[in-house]
Amino acid sequence: MHISDILDQNQPSFSFEFFPPKTEAASEELFATIARLQELQPAFVSVTYGAGGSTRERTHDLIVRIQKETRLTAVSHLTSVCHNLQELEQIVERYIESGIENILALRGDTPKNLPDYNRNDDAFQYAEELVRFLKQSSTKAGGRGFGIGVAGFPEGHPEMPNRLKEMDYLKRKVDAGADYICTQLFFDNHDFYDFRDRCDLAGIKVPIVAGVMPIGTRSGLARMAELALGSRFPAKLLRAVARSEDDAGTTRVGIHWATEQCRDLLDHQVRGIHFYTLNKSDATRQVFDNLGVSTAKAFQENPLNP
Repeated sequence: MHISDILDQNQPSFSFEFFPPKTEAASEELFATIARLQELQPAFVSVTYGAGGSTRERTHDLIVRIQKETRLTAVSHLTSVCHNLQELEQIVERYIESGIENILALRGDTPKNLPDYNRNDDAFQYAEELVRFLKQSSTKAGGRGFGIGVAGFPEGHPEMPNRLKEMDYLKRKVDAGADYICTQLFFDNHDFYDFRDRCDLAGIKVPIVAGVMPIGTRSGLARMAELALGSRFPAKLLRAVARSEDDAGTTRVGIHWATEQCRDLLDHQVRGIHFYTLNKSDATRQVFDNLGVSTAKAFQENPLNP
């Protein structure tokens, strides 16, 4: 089922994002975590797509395993950076054969270990082109083809200071075939509401899913700032973190802040909330419990398909 179909049927939706581990042991541990989260009946789960070759293969393997061994709807991230046309065609073919129906299409960032990499060697320079390619390639194989999502930036794209052009580029991705938008994480809901209104003014009518991530530790907060994701940390949040005595206190602050974000988003008719889990389930479960919206109905014996 396409994510757009799920968003139309189940409002609001809740979904989770994971990143591919670097080792086989970590992969097994993550898969167990993902399987346990079935109890919350998420609308879908997604797996990010790193710059390294081995990480990319783990993304493919994990997505296919989720599709085959769980009841979850899987969404694979796919970037155009460091990919020629033949490689992208092979990925598409594998996903079609494996029954993968949904892809989040991204331009992607140049790998840090390849600072001199020439993007002209890539098949596509922009996410819009990747969306169009995925749409055309998958429909040629028969059926509806892929359901395609794209990224949105409530606080503004870090490489696009012109907010008017930013909306133009986003609309081009939607017009190329994107079915929904999943936003980067943010900590001030006013940024999301403003982004949603500007999408409406730009004629962008596809569903918009809000990205939320509970802060876990002070060091994690510092890493987020160093990654230059464009995230703004409200002073009220920073004060709460400063009052915490240790990482356990910071975690409680992060869960409380994320809970209040989600409560407010739900009150403002958000189409979906996408949790950036950092491959952990505890914080997400606590937010669900705090909201009182958990759909947890534990699968009686085996959380995996027989």
